[in-house]
Amino acid sequence: MKPFRAFRIHEENKKIVARFEELTLDDLSPGEVVVRVTYSGINYKDALAATGTGRILRRYPLVGGIDFAGIVESSSDARVHAGESVLVTGCALSETHDGGYAQFARVPADWVIAMPPGLDARAAMSLGTAGFTAALAIHLMERNDQSPGGGPIVVTGASGGVGSIAIDMLSARGYEVIAVSGKAQAVEYLKSLGAARVLPREAIDYGSKPLEAAQFGGAIDNVGGKTLAWLTRTVGFRGNIASIGLVGGAQLETTVMPFILRGVNLLGINSSATPRALRLAVWHRIATDLAPRHLARIITRTVTFADLPGAFAPLIEGSILGRTLVEIG
Repeated sequence: MKPFRAFRIHEENKKIVARFEELTLDDLSPGEVVVRVTYSGINYKDALAATGTGRILRRYPLVGGIDFAGIVESSSDARVHAGESVLVTGCALSETHDGGYAQFARVPADWVIAMPPGLDARAAMSLGTAGFTAALAIHLMERNDQSPGGGPIVVTGASGGVGSIAIDMLSARGYEVIAVSGKAQAVEYLKSLGAARVLPREAIDYGSKPLEAAQFGGAIDNVGGKTLAWLTRTVGFRGNIASIGLVGGAQLETTVMPFILRGVNLLGINSSATPRALRLAVWHRIATDLAPRHLARIITRTVTFADLPGAFAPLIEGSILGRTLVEIG
C-alpha cells in the first residue's frame, strides 16, 4: 500500500505539536482490521488533544481522532469482512492507539461495529462519539427506570454535540426537555431541536441547601463542578443524573442527602470503555428508536481533511454549536 496522509500529534520539547504526515500501515498501532476512512468528526476531546489544551494522549506520537467510519480494506478476523461498512468510536483511539484522522486506520476487530441498517458513514460520524455518548446516557437512564412521566429532563452544556443530540433524542421519545446554555444565540437552535424551554446559565440560582425544591425528573450534565452539585440538589425522587463532562470543573461539592432521601442516581458515562455488548445495543438504538430527527440542523459545520488543523480552536473557544463533521475520503 502506498503512503497515506494522517494528522499526527507529537510532544516536542514539552509542547504539543500536531501536523499532517505521510505514513504507512507499518507506522500505525496494531490491529486485525484495516479501514479506509471516509468520515470522522471533531469532539471536544479531539480539540483538547490536538491543541494541547488538555492531556488526552497517553503516549506520543499518535494519529488524532477518537472516531471514524469507512470501508474495511482488509481483515484477518472472521467477524469482519473486506468491503464492509463499519464505524469505530472511543475505545482507545487517540489515547493509546492511532485514531481516525487518517486515510487509513488499523484497529482490533473487537472495536469494529458493522454499520447498523439505516445509517451510513456520513450519518454515523454526524453523530460520532457525541451521539453515542448521548444515546448511552439515555439508555442507562432508562434502564434505571427513567421515563417521560417522571418529569422534565434538564440538559446542561446544551449547545454542544452531546447536548444537542441528547435534546433531539429525548424530545423524540416524549420527554419534556429543558436546555441550559450560556449562549444567547443558541436559544432558537435549541428549541428547534425539541427543547421546551431554554434556561440561561446566568439565571440559575444554585442554592446552598443539601436539598432544594425538586425541579427536574432527571439530568444529562456536560459541565460538572457547581452545575452538577446543583443538579444533585434539584433532581426529584429516583431521578437519574448522567454525568458526562467536566468543562465547569472536576470537583463535586455535595452531600449524601439527595441519594439517601430522594434516591437520586448519579450515573457515570464513559463512552470510551463501553463493553462491546452494550456498545452494540446502543448503536442499534441510535439507528432505531433513538434516531435523531434533526441531524441536519445539528451538523453546523463540515470541514475537509485539509482544513482540519484550523478547525479545533472554535470548539475550545466555545463558539461552535452542534457537531463538526470531517470529510476524510
